Amino acid sequence: MAEQGITGLILAGGRGSRMGGVDKGLQPFRGEALVLHALRRLRPQVTALAISANRHLSAYEAHGVPVWPDLLPDYPGPLAGMLSGLTHARTPWLLTVPCDAPRFPENLASRLHLAALAEQAEIALPVTDRPQPAFCLVATSLRDSLSHFLREGQRKVEAWTRQHRCVQVPFDLPGDDPLAFTNLNTLEDLRQLERQHVPEHGVPGP
Repeated sequence: MAEQGITGLILAGGRGSRMGGVDKGLQPFRGEALVLHALRRLRPQVTALAISANRHLSAYEAHGVPVWPDLLPDYPGPLAGMLSGLTHARTPWLLTVPCDAPRFPENLASRLHLAALAEQAEIALPVTDRPQPAFCLVATSLRDSLSHFLREGQRKVEAWTRQHRCVQVPFDLPGDDPLAFTNLNTLEDLRQLERQHVPEHGVPGP
């Protein structure tokens, strides 16, 4: 992956409002913090790793990767984490993944990157039955564009991506895990996904 120059950024900087205000990335999933599952899954796919977080920074730093807080105040959403990543990254590409989707594809980076190169795109997004904008491969050259977008008070990922050359990449092909992009918005969501059986090839059992 070295020639691809991708920094992977785990988004763990939200308020966790639908989980009662807890720090979502630190919640246990199958005995380990959600952020650790994301780190382990993303590490082989990228050349550098970091975490976007705004609370409990020392707990995140204990995982041995840089922790980048938002550059804007008041938790303005995932694009603020992305802006921090685009500002700090030293690679041509940044790949964001949320901390609350522990089954995201193990070939996410390569599939998005190949599609971006083939289409000469600046952004690549996975699509299942709908786009998955929190999983975003974006050229780091778009930092100033995103900074301007946020400072105008805009917050929607897809509204920003529509301003640039963006390719949508299907991730609902035969063999793809149908739960790969499941977000754990509540503690009950987390418990339900924990109970799912995960066979060798990632397709959930009954």
